[in-house]
Amino acid sequence: LACRPHLDRRPQRLAVIDDFLQPGGYVEPPQRERGYRDDDEIILDVRGLSKSFDVREGLFGKRQFHAVKDVSFKLAKGKTLGIVGESGSGKTTVGLTLVRLHQASGGQALFHGQDLLGMDAKAFHAYKRRIQIIFQNPYASLNPRFTVEQILSEPMQLHGIGRDGGERRKLAQELLDKVGMPAGALQKYPHEFSGGQRQRIAIARCLTLKPEVLI
Repeated sequence: LACRPHLDRRPQRLAVIDDFLQPGGYVEPPQRERGYRDDDEIILDVRGLSKSFDVREGLFGKRQFHAVKDVSFKLAKGKTLGIVGESGSGKTTVGLTLVRLHQASGGQALFHGQDLLGMDAKAFHAYKRRIQIIFQNPYASLNPRFTVEQILSEPMQLHGIGRDGGERRKLAQELLDKVGMPAGALQKYPHEFSGGQRQRIAIARCLTLKPEVLI
């Protein structure tokens, strides 16, 4: 309970249980200011994002369901932004629309000044490596026929990362270490892991491309 974050102050990192088991007790790290500073680089500027779906009504009728309506926010480089809302409020739809897995109904998403939602598919292809998304369902987001090594190596191969298979294997191992997975995981298949472990593999797969924005 003592690890819970406080609303009135923001330390440089959150406390963990081990902090309170150390000799001398817990010493809170220095404070970090909230929000943006004047010198922060805004990497993603979303303005008036909207997404509507056509819903059938009766035999021939249809209506529009507004899943996301006029959402605006800014993301500074090197910082984390959380979007909070109840189930069904459109959080996932915002993320999927930003990576163009849904087509936006309106608004802009300026990434380094370029509107991701307004460019054609060929122009957007160059940005796919720079913006990655971790899907919610770890049971459906990994190819069950691939080993972990294949899952991590495929995006590197597609985007020309690593000189050969050996270098890509080494990079894949380093990423597994980064997300806390054992060395023997490379040759295993997704069904051999728990849901939490699969999500770590999915995070490692996103990190293979060294994205600038991670959703």
